[in-house]
Amino acid sequence: MSLSVIDNVKKIRKEIPETVSLICVSKTKPNELIMEAYEAGEREFGENKAQDLRDKYEELPKDIKWHFIGHLQRNKIKYIVGKIHLLHSLDGVKLLQELEKRYEKEGLELNALIQINVGEEESKTGIHKNEVNDFIQEVEKCSHIKVKGIMAIIPKGDEEQCRNYFREMKEMFDDLKKVNYKNISMEILSMGMSGDYKIAIEEGSNMIRVGTGVFGNREYK
Repeated sequence: MSLSVIDNVKKIRKEIPETVSLICVSKTKPNELIMEAYEAGEREFGENKAQDLRDKYEELPKDIKWHFIGHLQRNKIKYIVGKIHLLHSLDGVKLLQELEKRYEKEGLELNALIQINVGEEESKTGIHKNEVNDFIQEVEKCSHIKVKGIMAIIPKGDEEQCRNYFREMKEMFDDLKKVNYKNISMEILSMGMSGDYKIAIEEGSNMIRVGTGVFGNREYK
């Protein structure tokens, strides 16, 4: 067993408060590496392809909590129903409605985060700031989708720019928390990845998504 994954996990755990959840982003990673993080005590892993998540769900220990962190296509929902602990990327009304339909049919509930396109980048999916209230009204019509917070992948930039985006997200999170919505409880603010999770935590994140920091550089098939 290579020490690197265990060392990486220990290092991150020392750096983050106990109140912050660590999601080990295992996309593109083989099961052996995931099991090294598992042996180091990690139980929450993130995938961005529905079929990969389904396969790993079937092959790896059942106490793993799987997070879906990529853009979810509506025709791929069938692969993840009943298999994920949290969907990080609720990013549109059509996806919301299709998820509600599928989960209602199975008699299940889905915990999800609304993905906010905080930089309003054309290359990224997510809800723009001025669309959040309308989107929340759609969530309130559902009974099988439970929103637990918000998530963002911020634009690339220097530390000051990162902080500004993270602060904007924290302000939105705090504002939403003050309102009593149906099916929505603001518990999770998911922001920060390998390169910026320390800044994200300083600005209020309580869930970080770390891939390279845990597993080393990505391997693409």
